[in-house]
Amino acid sequence: MLARDRSLNLTAASVSDYRERARRRLPRQLFDYLDGGAFAEVTLERNRVDLEAIAFRQRVLRDVSDRRLETRVLGQDLAMPVILAPVGFGGMFAPRAEVLAARAAAAAGVPFVESTLSVCSLEEVTREVRPPWFQLYVMKDRRYAEDLMARAEAAQCPTLVLTVDLPVVGQRYRDARNGIGAPIGRTAQIRRGFDVARHARWVREVARGGRPLTFGNLTAALPDARVPNDFQHWVAGQFDPAVTWDDLAWVRRHWSGPVVLKGILDPEDARRARDAGVDGVIVSNHGGRQLDGVPSTIRALPAVAAAVGSEVEVLMDGGVRSGLDVAKALALGARACLVGRAWAYAVAADGERGVRRVLEIMREEMRVTLGLTGVNDVADLTPDALISF
Repeated sequence: MLARDRSLNLTAASVSDYRERARRRLPRQLFDYLDGGAFAEVTLERNRVDLEAIAFRQRVLRDVSDRRLETRVLGQDLAMPVILAPVGFGGMFAPRAEVLAARAAAAAGVPFVESTLSVCSLEEVTREVRPPWFQLYVMKDRRYAEDLMARAEAAQCPTLVLTVDLPVVGQRYRDARNGIGAPIGRTAQIRRGFDVARHARWVREVARGGRPLTFGNLTAALPDARVPNDFQHWVAGQFDPAVTWDDLAWVRRHWSGPVVLKGILDPEDARRARDAGVDGVIVSNHGGRQLDGVPSTIRALPAVAAAVGSEVEVLMDGGVRSGLDVAKALALGARACLVGRAWAYAVAADGERGVRRVLEIMREEMRVTLGLTGVNDVADLTPDALISF
């Protein structure tokens, strides 16, 4: 069944439709947290603009009756080259959002990546659906990070996604204006209170009916935490600016499965990752949420892919909102794409059904793209499918 928004009486046809519905249903501070980027959001915009600037070569009179989207990533068979990216605080957008997204991903035959900062714990997700990939930050409290890796291995998570582009937290103007992570004045507090009150559905389903005030993977570290700021202050203090390439050996001692580094933009860093023996890299600028003014991920992708060749699997995220975007990334060297905001918008707008619909949309967009570029298999997408870049 196609998801419908009764207020608009229109069928959701794209990720952009779900973004608009999420904007209407979430309090402004939460939507801005989800939607925004670092500083003036130049990189956030580049991620989209640069993808849109790439043109396909439309080819005709080719037999495209048997189009295949299946691929294999890090030893796992995927129904299409899409992975649901880790989204911190996902359960703030919808009740049990991580569980809902993981179920939708399993139904679509693609992986879900559980964030360290998920509201639903890793164990809660795995009770209802197959083990997700697990995303980890290198924390100052190494013992707790080791415990998280042990929990992920006990849950049989197949892949560890190590986020490496957060030695310090990027500055986000939208969050500062909304009082996330910083105090705001009395007038701003009143305005925020009225804004929350206007979003009755979110208050009813999430603030009261969900569990937005706990973060399941961190409760052992903060058993007395009761409000988000308790967790945020601890997390902000746990990002370790002293992390170096030498710390990958420590990760390897505590994780036996594939390790993927998330946050690679530079070819030299990609080669160092290869030499360190990682299994994959994710070309990522953290969705434009860390250092503003860096290249878009689609611009960085070809050089990173060339630097590691076939020795390391290359994935990409950042600005991916359609099956067309995925096809462009595959043509330029990615094995698959991670999508984060896309599923977060959808779960905020329409729960599990919304995430399922977004994945259906992206699947059909990829099938159409293959058909109109004269390609039968996503594995055959190369720069030849593009006019220029």
